[in-house]
Amino acid sequence: MNPDLRRRIAAAGIAAAVPLVATFEGLRRTAYLDPVGIPTACFGATHGVRLGQVYTREQCDDLLAKDLLEANAGVNSCVRVPLSEGQRIALVSFAYNVGRGQFCRSTLVRKLNAGDYVGACNELPRWIYAKGVKLPGLVNRREQERALCLG
Repeated sequence: MNPDLRRRIAAAGIAAAVPLVATFEGLRRTAYLDPVGIPTACFGATHGVRLGQVYTREQCDDLLAKDLLEANAGVNSCVRVPLSEGQRIALVSFAYNVGRGQFCRSTLVRKLNAGDYVGACNELPRWIYAKGVKLPGLVNRREQERALCLG
């Protein structure tokens, strides 16, 4: 990861999200279609990805950092209550996975902004489907995010 991105990740307080999301997403350096048919590469990157495109490890690390900073910006723009470090890491991982729009429109965010932290964290396991199909990887991811969120 380039030094500037590493510094920005650390300054945002989301360094712990890097290995977490990397583990959940896995590394695939050649672009492919994800379970919902979106061209995806590296650690789940989708912006500007074309099928068959090949990335270096450094490019993948940089894409992950940039996308995590964007997910963190989404959390910052939609959540109006203080978050613990674990809550922030869980929500950045979740927002990274579902996208800023879905994150901001979610019942989870509504509950969080109403001060219902436990209720918000308990919304995470509901997000385990892609095109109506329950994905085991999402079940595991959401349980880990929920545990972090509940702290």
